Amino acid sequence: MDASGEDLASSDAAAVDAALTAGDPATAVRLARQAIALAPRCPAIWFGLGAARESQYRGARSIDEAVETYRDALAAFDMALLRDPADCRGAALRLARLGIGDPLAAMSPDHVRALFDDEEARIERRPAPFHDALRRAAGELGRQALFAHALDLGCGTGLGAETVRPQCAHLAGIDLSPAMLAEARRSGLYDDLAEGDLLDWLAERPDGSADLVLADDVFAYLGELWPVFSETARVLAEGGLFAFTARSHEGRGTILGEDLRYAHAEAHLADLAASHGLRLVLSEARPCEDRGRPVPGLLVVLAR
Repeated sequence: MDASGEDLASSDAAAVDAALTAGDPATAVRLARQAIALAPRCPAIWFGLGAARESQYRGARSIDEAVETYRDALAAFDMALLRDPADCRGAALRLARLGIGDPLAAMSPDHVRALFDDEEARIERRPAPFHDALRRAAGELGRQALFAHALDLGCGTGLGAETVRPQCAHLAGIDLSPAMLAEARRSGLYDDLAEGDLLDWLAERPDGSADLVLADDVFAYLGELWPVFSETARVLAEGGLFAFTARSHEGRGTILGEDLRYAHAEAHLADLAASHGLRLVLSEARPCEDRGRPVPGLLVVLAR
């Protein structure tokens, strides 16, 4: 597709999105099908068609309509994935929500990066009250809440680090999103920042090299937490703390919510901690924010 074709496809995809946002999936379907006839290789248009047919499926008034729209949604999301294997738009998540595929493996790094490179996703929210939580946890352990080497996983713009920077002699952060990291650099909070996958970054750290690891609202984008807990337990020095927030739910294990974010049961987090030799020091309810709306959440501090 040449540049003019790409511009046209992008415009068509935007029109489909606008119709969906306006609550008009029928118009979105019509526009998407017209656009696909002209640009069949554009993943954004296939994704828009899938989203529109999913919307119609959820509002279906008959079994026949539900079956037809469900099958069409699956086929469109499959085509979006075929045209964009990196899955920047999150087609695998939509398929998982429709019961297809492993929901815990459906969140692609490229989709997370795209979410947070989108300016609208960087809406300011409350920083997690890590300062107070760490002070109380340190008191329980009979130590001071001062840290020589702190790591901030999925640091974003630096909100999670704002309240703890005075307690940290050295603070390093990792994030997938260049746009988020640009804001974090401007904040001046960090001694070192890196762009990439947090597990790869942790794997490069020596054993016992950190005495604090933070993760603020990161686990909403990770379905499988075992590798994170394993690497964090390895890099933490004896007596080091692991403080994080997580969206929670009343059931068991981890679920992919209707909002396409992961929520982790409190008992599941406690089991993960125990399996990695991490002791639960503090766990308390703290609502997380999802695009300006409160959702059930936890603030947890573990000790090595």
